Amino acid sequence: MTWSWTLSRYLARQFLIGVGVIYAAFLILAFSIDIVGLLDYTQRKGVPANVIVGMSLLQLPDLGLKLLPFAVLLGGVFAFVRMSRSEELVATRAAGVSAWEFLAPSLVVAVILGLFTVVAVTPLTSRLLAQYSAMEAKYVRGQASQLAISRNGLWLRQGDARQQQVIHALRVGNQGQRLDDVIVFLYGHKDRFLGRIEARSATLETGAWLLRNAWVSGPDGSPKWHESYIVPTTLTPVQIQESFASPDTLSFWDLPHFISAAKEAGFSALRYELYFYTLLALPALFAAMVFMAASFSLRLARMGGLTRVILYGALAGFGVYFFSNLTQALGESGILPVPLAAAAPASAAILIGMTLLFHQEDG
Repeated sequence: MTWSWTLSRYLARQFLIGVGVIYAAFLILAFSIDIVGLLDYTQRKGVPANVIVGMSLLQLPDLGLKLLPFAVLLGGVFAFVRMSRSEELVATRAAGVSAWEFLAPSLVVAVILGLFTVVAVTPLTSRLLAQYSAMEAKYVRGQASQLAISRNGLWLRQGDARQQQVIHALRVGNQGQRLDDVIVFLYGHKDRFLGRIEARSATLETGAWLLRNAWVSGPDGSPKWHESYIVPTTLTPVQIQESFASPDTLSFWDLPHFISAAKEAGFSALRYELYFYTLLALPALFAAMVFMAASFSLRLARMGGLTRVILYGALAGFGVYFFSNLTQALGESGILPVPLAAAAPASAAILIGMTLLFHQEDG
């Protein structure tokens, strides 16, 4: 039992080292590519260099989160190949350890790593990515509109440096193009209060919000009724949809509340539900990457072919990535149920990896 525990710790440590080495290389490469891309994208916008570096650093954890499954796959390949080439795998198998027992420590590490990523890492990455999105909107896109959803309705800010309007609506229809029970707070330069508008409804027309049954009051508070009233806007239906926070900017713990609030406000929450279920399936996806890595790597001691192993591992990673994007698109369009769309890539990778191992190993 002591020898088995010692071996398990050694195998787990080797797998973790392999994942760490590959992940560090991925982060360095991602940071280099991202900062070059930002410099090229913002070269005509006059964005200071320190802001660009800060934006790249804020986005790096989210990029790392997306690269982590590939790091688990290629890190597993790296660890298993290294143990095969040093004959450690041969000695372990000669001692009576089956391929499944050999993989068990790596599977446990992968699942624990997935759980830790979901419950502890995503809150940090989402917070940093939200800061990145705010800086990108300010320095790169020049967007002035912001949208937020709560259980008390929808809040929307629009305008520019000279004037601002803060719009609140209890209910939303037609994906944000119609608002009911609307209050509009009017502000001038330096947030000087100019008045408020209360209306039964507001409809987004070309270049304006058309308010019905509107009571308009100035800074003195005296109201005046209008059957219809126009509030200029530069917003379009597409911009309203894009004003939603990206699912990546929401923590795993905040997603259920946001999904519920978005549905109550009248917006579709499909992509948020899909992201939530994808996070739930992340530990299984990491375990699937271990199976895939093992199915390509464990035969190296008998058959050789390091280049082929690396190539197969990379192709497997791209295959899982492509299939994940496909199921995500089907889930967002409503063709597939959201839980199935989120769990399909991990399930398929696990089945393929286990099938290859059953075919190659006698267990």
